[in-house]
Amino acid sequence: MNANTQSDSVSNISQGNTKALALIGVMAAVTCVMGPLSIPLPFSPVPISLTNLAVYFSVYILGMKKGSISYIIYLLIGFVGLPVFSSFTGGPGKLLGPTGGYLIGFLFMAVICGLFIDKWPDNIYLGFLGMVIGTLVMYVFGSVWLAYQAGLSFQNALIAGVIPFIPGDLAKIVIAMLIGPQITKRLKKAGLN
Repeated sequence: MNANTQSDSVSNISQGNTKALALIGVMAAVTCVMGPLSIPLPFSPVPISLTNLAVYFSVYILGMKKGSISYIIYLLIGFVGLPVFSSFTGGPGKLLGPTGGYLIGFLFMAVICGLFIDKWPDNIYLGFLGMVIGTLVMYVFGSVWLAYQAGLSFQNALIAGVIPFIPGDLAKIVIAMLIGPQITKRLKKAGLN
């Protein structure tokens, strides 16, 4: 390999890393914008949030590994106190509070959804299945923590923190499945992904 070829290879790798880092940062920022937008429910400590929609988009656009990194960045931004969690809250108290299990569960959701999308990018049924399984895992994490923090039975935690959210979360999955691949195609066409 001559010096020019080696220099071009290093330059291409550097450009690829820069684009990947930029996209990870953009999706972390999108999550920071969408995460605080929430609707409190009078019967539950868990609000309706757009965080999971942002995570679905992140894994569609970035894949499992980079999408998960993007969510971890969001989680760390909220942990240090910036108001990026639901209802414009932040800090360690939010992660340790009743809804903290959902915030941690989103990370596992990102990994599972991303695995399915990475492995079967053109299979809508398996993509849907992966998103549903990832969401169910997030529900379990959230419900176990909610039950512990609020002194509820697991069944009551499901009633307060899962059952009312199922129709909306299914709608978010469908929205992500319709829009996510289109964004990904456009990014690839523009040479950004």
